[in-house]
Amino acid sequence: MLDIYKQIEQRIKEGSNLVKEVRISELDGQVTAMVYPDFDRLKERKIINVRDEVKWYVIEAYNLNMINNIRVDSFEVVNDSLALSEDESTNRNLENTEVYQQLKTYLESVTTAPITPLSHLELDLELDSLEYVMLFVYVEKSFGLHLNEATFSNLMLMKDLVTWIEDQHQQCVESEVVWHDVLKHKSKETLMRSPRAMMVWRAFCWPYFKLFHNIKAVGVEHLPQGNFIIAPTHHSALDGFAIIAALPASVLKETFFLAYEGEFGKPLLRPIAKHSQMLLIDINKDLIASMQRTALPLMSSKNLVIFPENARSRDGKLLPFKKFYAILSIELNIPIVPVILNGTFESMPTGAKVPKRIPITVKFLKPVYPGDMDAETLNRYVEEYVKAHR
Repeated sequence: MLDIYKQIEQRIKEGSNLVKEVRISELDGQVTAMVYPDFDRLKERKIINVRDEVKWYVIEAYNLNMINNIRVDSFEVVNDSLALSEDESTNRNLENTEVYQQLKTYLESVTTAPITPLSHLELDLELDSLEYVMLFVYVEKSFGLHLNEATFSNLMLMKDLVTWIEDQHQQCVESEVVWHDVLKHKSKETLMRSPRAMMVWRAFCWPYFKLFHNIKAVGVEHLPQGNFIIAPTHHSALDGFAIIAALPASVLKETFFLAYEGEFGKPLLRPIAKHSQMLLIDINKDLIASMQRTALPLMSSKNLVIFPENARSRDGKLLPFKKFYAILSIELNIPIVPVILNGTFESMPTGAKVPKRIPITVKFLKPVYPGDMDAETLNRYVEEYVKAHR
């Protein structure tokens, strides 16, 4: 097996210039990869969500083209902190500064990981895109500095972020940050409503799914009055089109779809997305503006489709739900309609080029109202609700 693992390591390295080193091993019957990325290239490309980049464009890229059907089941991204040429006295001096102590106190409220000057904000402290947004707001409110993704991509170590703040800060005050600080500012972008284009999409999708997949829309009567968030499971490239086919025309006209710029922002697809009620976001840039853009349809009394898993499942199992849809629900007091898609994965899993003739069911569950739940609780409730009705 060692020779096979060496071949897998070589294929992974050849498949992405983001990987400096990779080690494949087996533990309890699971094949795992330890990936040491090229942090200089990550900085050049201004990538701040390292784990997602490695997961989808390194590990899953290999899994689509496996050697001897050996799948990489799990991975760990390692940060080679020992290679950093910083002496201990420099780090101790940094820890004694007011900026370091204040920033550490804030980070301790969002992570349970131990914090040191060499902590990587994502790989060690496990911050994600939502927590980056809150960090940016905190830095602005507490230190009077504007922090964006391009700058932040070079400050992913605690010591680098603290040094940058030390060199430029205009103030040092205790601040509290909440999601209202972000969403209270309505996006300045214009919401492009295209009801005729949506009807063209439906005129194509409904006959195709009815004739080829015998699609059934179950629970349409559960769609509430007023606007709402549609939260479907996500297993296939067919999912968004199945939602278009299943929604009543009157609802579809008032519905926008959240999509990722990496997929739909290409020159050929961008004009289509622009005129198809799609909102494009990039998790590596303009995070605050992206969050405000996402809220825009809901603030304009329209519906919004958000896939809570944030990515397509590669094996048909649910991925962990991310909580931004729950934050929107709470902040804007808008119900969530969970949706279960059955048959789309079997018809066209990731990597398939042509769908199979498999029946598809789109199941709309009863709406979930935020009430007095916080985002973590609401997200967990919706995820369990979906699991119970699959």
